[in-house]
Amino acid sequence: MEPVKVGLLGLGTVGGGTVNVLQRNAEEISRRAGRGIIVSHASARDVNKPRICQTEGIQLTESPINVVTDPEVSIVVELIGGDTLARELVLKAIANGKHVVTANKALIAKHGNEIFSAAQKKGVMVAFEAAVAGGIPIIKAIREGLAGNNIEWLAGIINGTGNFILTEMRDKQRDFDSVLAEAQRLGYAEADPTFDVEGIDAAHKLTILASIAFGIPLQFEKTYTEGISKITREDVDYASELGFTIKHLGVSRRAENGIELRVHPTLISKRRLIANVDGVMNAVLVKGDAVGPTLYYGAGAGAEPTASAVVGDIVDVVRVLTSDPENRVPHLAFQPESLSDTPILPIEEVETAYYLRIAASDQTGVLANITAILADSGISIDSMLQKEHSSEEKATIIIITHTTIEKNMNTALEKIHALDVIDGDVVRIRLEHLDAD
Repeated sequence: MEPVKVGLLGLGTVGGGTVNVLQRNAEEISRRAGRGIIVSHASARDVNKPRICQTEGIQLTESPINVVTDPEVSIVVELIGGDTLARELVLKAIANGKHVVTANKALIAKHGNEIFSAAQKKGVMVAFEAAVAGGIPIIKAIREGLAGNNIEWLAGIINGTGNFILTEMRDKQRDFDSVLAEAQRLGYAEADPTFDVEGIDAAHKLTILASIAFGIPLQFEKTYTEGISKITREDVDYASELGFTIKHLGVSRRAENGIELRVHPTLISKRRLIANVDGVMNAVLVKGDAVGPTLYYGAGAGAEPTASAVVGDIVDVVRVLTSDPENRVPHLAFQPESLSDTPILPIEEVETAYYLRIAASDQTGVLANITAILADSGISIDSMLQKEHSSEEKATIIIITHTTIEKNMNTALEKIHALDVIDGDVVRIRLEHLDAD
């Protein structure tokens, strides 16, 4: 049987890694897929640029449309990033009856509904395992391995750059700016780090995970997104003193009145396994009603970890090339006509616990006023820590609350800010227990 020919759009880090994995493990991959798989075509901005892979035998072009329209190519692998040109090329590939594999989380999060609809009409597959958490097979785990479960919630460290920064701030008592600069020097963060540190990258990935977990359309625009650029070394230290670690977490939970979809800094107990995922590593914790909590851990980026997911998707596509399109695993885990219109909850309706850091004058009655305001808003206190600064006649009050609805916390903080004794803004960081029950 003739080998399946693959065309790559993009021959950078992940593209080169994909070629290397396919070439190095060709025999094993053929045994798994049932036939050979070769990269026959590839596009790159500069075909003469040195590569991390061997390109002998690959037809190189600087025009990606040549790959998309070539009749010899059966599977198009999109690795160019962005969501404009990539969208056009993917839709063109689908229109030409080609299967698509992509590592592009922005493309899927923002345009996946359109792309999957087009693919269904043409009877082709769009595989996107590498779009979330690099080499961790989290898409397949939720979509297929946990198909017998009612997913209750998931929480993930799904951006390695942010996790590296928070780990360094905690372990080496460093400030955000200095660690960010190091992350840029090491190549973990881009020159413009906005997507990573402000949570946009994680929000793209969470959008995809939530859609697969809960059977809802992709709704990136409704994802609450908050970054880590305002996290201070002071908060990292206080959280640690109270037994918590701050992680940049994507959380999605099935609530009574909708689906929570949120990315933000989060306190997690040091006892939780996910709290001990450090550096650039990723991890996703998924709670199913039958299986209970399951944790998926691994490299969230890099040439070969991401290529591992890309090649896994290529193998999946090859396995079903001759199958009936109606009997394939649905793109978003649920049959397209069965996707739910369950609403996405606004952040004001989300229920969680909180860490509060309040700077106030060191006077009698201040703490009593603060606790009274919280009580009036139906917010109970779990634990508290007070740090006095005698030279400035100031005190820092750290409060950990029990769970409450965010709008109640907003009301309480407005009243606390209005007190004359409060110095500056109250720092608020959400807290998740991630309990198994």
